[in-house]
Amino acid sequence: MKQLFDENLSPDLPRQVAHLFPWSAHIRNVGLVGGDDVVIWQLAAEKGFVLVTKDDEFVELSILRGAPPKIILIGLGNCRTSAIAALLAAEKLRIERFGSDDSASILELP
Repeated sequence: MKQLFDENLSPDLPRQVAHLFPWSAHIRNVGLVGGDDVVIWQLAAEKGFVLVTKDDEFVELSILRGAPPKIILIGLGNCRTSAIAALLAAEKLRIERFGSDDSASILELP
């Protein structure tokens, strides 16, 4: 499963989780820093990314439009990038099940 990390997350995350989620990218890598949420949404859907964010606006888009893309909502407050990478590593199996569940569109991680 490839993940697209929103700009509210560190651009270093794809590197930190590359061994778990290869082919992941950050908004910065696809030229969408400061981009409109709908444009980011469309790119994620077209390219087969799961969108990883702390932004509730993507959850609202998911409720209105459905998947794809699927959304992983990170519920951690201000924290180190390594803490988010550790959370993604700890939840890898859950994330993989979410990715293969056609009926699921939003996964909230603490």
